[in-house]
Amino acid sequence: MKKRILDTTTLIMVAGLTTLAQPKYDYSLLSTEKLDRGVVAIRQADGRAFISWRTLMTDPKGAAFDVYRNGQKLNQAPLTKGGTWFIDDNPTDEAVYEVRCEMEEGRGKKEDISHLTSSISHQPSSLFPLPSPIGYLPIPLQKPDEMHTANDASVADVDGDGQYEIILKWDPWNAHDNSHDGMTGPTLLDCYRLNGERLWRIDLGQNIRSGAHYTPFIVYDLDGDGKAELMVKTADGTRDAKGTVIGDSLADYRNPAGRILTGPEYISVFNGLTGAVMDTKPYIPERGDVNNWGDNRGNRSERYLAAVGYFGGRTPSAVFCRGYYTRSVLAAWDWDGHELKQRWVFDTNDAPWASYAGQGNHNLRVADVDGDGWDEITYGSMAVDHDGKGLYNTGMGHGDAIHLIADHKDGQLYIWDCHENKRDGSDLRNAKTGEVVFQVKSSTDVGRAMAADIDPTNPGTEMWSIDSRGVRNMKGEVIDHINPRGLSINFGIWWDGDLLRELLDRSAVSKYDWQSNSMKVLQRLDGQFNNGTKQNPCLSADILGDWREEVITRNRESTELRIYVSTIPTDYRINCLMQDIPYRLSVATENVGYNQPPETGFYLGPDNTEYLK
Repeated sequence: MKKRILDTTTLIMVAGLTTLAQPKYDYSLLSTEKLDRGVVAIRQADGRAFISWRTLMTDPKGAAFDVYRNGQKLNQAPLTKGGTWFIDDNPTDEAVYEVRCEMEEGRGKKEDISHLTSSISHQPSSLFPLPSPIGYLPIPLQKPDEMHTANDASVADVDGDGQYEIILKWDPWNAHDNSHDGMTGPTLLDCYRLNGERLWRIDLGQNIRSGAHYTPFIVYDLDGDGKAELMVKTADGTRDAKGTVIGDSLADYRNPAGRILTGPEYISVFNGLTGAVMDTKPYIPERGDVNNWGDNRGNRSERYLAAVGYFGGRTPSAVFCRGYYTRSVLAAWDWDGHELKQRWVFDTNDAPWASYAGQGNHNLRVADVDGDGWDEITYGSMAVDHDGKGLYNTGMGHGDAIHLIADHKDGQLYIWDCHENKRDGSDLRNAKTGEVVFQVKSSTDVGRAMAADIDPTNPGTEMWSIDSRGVRNMKGEVIDHINPRGLSINFGIWWDGDLLRELLDRSAVSKYDWQSNSMKVLQRLDGQFNNGTKQNPCLSADILGDWREEVITRNRESTELRIYVSTIPTDYRINCLMQDIPYRLSVATENVGYNQPPETGFYLGPDNTEYLK
């Protein structure tokens, strides 16, 4: 039988739109998660209910949907055009919503919708009806104590039912940045269903220091069994959800400054459903002499990053890293359901890659940038190929933010990066070759940069940084002299229903007004954002409903998470963004270092005239 190959172009066409795209994944060979409809219901301020659901890559073009409340069909005619949403004018307190898709038009065959139901009887506190205030799904948390605060989160399907669970990191009140001394409490990891049921809690123990750079965690289906696993750095004293302790439970390697510069280090994989540890191996690379990383106090040696990608096999590999200011090491691991095995190691101490040292960022991007069907890792100013060999190095050094951009004309991938060396400023480069398209040099530490298609009058994506001297287009031309410090420079989000991207920062979704060169707030989110000046949500991603993105925040007391869902009607029907591999991989790494917004591997914006309404 002839093998069916789906590249990103085909994937998007199934959803009712076409565009060229650089990544060319063979979906018939890759193990990817199976999602359900992601039905969600939100009570609006006017008392009506807004229901939305996913379009999937397996849906035919113009798929017909019907919406039911408590078994009663609500729409008069099948919903075949426009976005996948519906407004119920007369919801009841006992409403149970179903969405049915007619898979074979005219033949009466319907898909099985038993797992596509959003039911308040099953999930009374997380779907519909909702308590005041209006507009979000509350997820009750089991707060461990008054010392801990809900922090970064990730999502994955840990039980194989097609619905996402939330994996949440708890930070103690005394968590510290690497540059600061001080004892810290333990970092905890919880897993919750959307109804607030906690599945497990893992305590990383006293030998894992707490802070933004110590505990990147990867939650993904690594062995292809349909259920996600958790991978994270562990140490003596880490306790899994079943009470099993890794290593020596009594060991304490903290020095008087609260730093952990000695003792064994591990990488562990945990069962995503139960929280039980399944295998542990020594962490690569070992710390060794901390002086060899650039200082004697563990500021540089204890900088960790993590990622996941497809590097040559049917199942993805997890990558755990150490260092980016000087020596940088990336180690790829495979999990076959029984044992962790090393795939490859990239080390700037190895002679061929010595010039790649000192190029890492506080974050990274993973995508197939060279079109060979496998993923590459953009590690700050340099990139590592899918086989663990260096791909290119610009030599521009360390930075705090990095963005993946798909060109609006041909889908070629680009990187928008900023640098803190008071020399290289920010640059746009070809993600495959490292060739610089344009650069805005600066004598300041350019600590923030952002990229999003916010202006429909300018072709393609716009870019800006704290010293870009205006908003620039793909050619580097200044299209707006608005002070970038007055333009949100944190997260992008698709929210209001058009194809432009909105901006998310400090509990507000805002839209750029290209006519007045100003920002307008669309919605304020009554939740707490994280990580000091970074002000990022626990997570933002397309995890429920239609193709727009949701925002997960915590309340002030960390007793609940709040999932904010856009209730603005949209004319567009687009595949669930989580089925685009680069986007899905960026969601998996959103908790890493200085959090960055997820970004697609294809162009999503108003300059593609073939989007169907």
